[in-house]
Amino acid sequence: MNFKKIILALTMTCTITAQAGNTWRITSLINSLNTPKFDEIKNIKQMKIAFFNYLLPIVEEENNKIKVARSLIKNNQFSKFQMKKIAQKYHLKKVDKSALLTMVDIVPTSLVLAQAAIESNWGRSRFAKRWNNYFGIWCFSKGCGVMPKNRNKGAKHEVMNFASTNKSIEYYLLNLNRNHAYKLLRQIRAYKRKHGLKLTGKSLSEGLDKYSAVGYEYIELIQSIIRKNNLTRFD
Repeated sequence: MNFKKIILALTMTCTITAQAGNTWRITSLINSLNTPKFDEIKNIKQMKIAFFNYLLPIVEEENNKIKVARSLIKNNQFSKFQMKKIAQKYHLKKVDKSALLTMVDIVPTSLVLAQAAIESNWGRSRFAKRWNNYFGIWCFSKGCGVMPKNRNKGAKHEVMNFASTNKSIEYYLLNLNRNHAYKLLRQIRAYKRKHGLKLTGKSLSEGLDKYSAVGYEYIELIQSIIRKNNLTRFD
């Protein structure tokens, strides 16, 4: 019996006997097995191509879901109950259509790909390979994710574990769209929407100084990756 079959057998067993959390983590491991082995591609150019080709359709799929939701909000096609649920999802205390339209919006593909490259070391980090976390996303309750090996003494954060790459990108987009730390990114996007300007990863990256402890150097790194890999062609 090969490794994949063993994992599948374990999953079937866990569905019956284990707690839901354990089953979910094994599902995550199975999904990670279907991910290209980027660290085994020795040619850097080919590795980057494989990385972008793998993530691109998933990014577009998740952004398209946001486009649909945004259109329904804009055209008053959600019920009051649905609007309340969406407001809760985006951490709004009350339903506010105008506020939601600044939050329920796409993130340019070039920006998503550049951040994924940085945070996952081009898909080669152990958190990307084993737990589908491509964006260095943390959580702060015990058991919510995976403990980093070199976590500082006294620190309580863990690295989130996602069941699939889709879920990782979905949560990343939601994080940028509702977290107070990225309000500037949303303001830049709203300004561009208002004035009919194209959304680009380079311009929206200016609102990500709080994503990393290095501040504006992180923005410069994002913009460098976008420029060197011509990622604007995907926006």
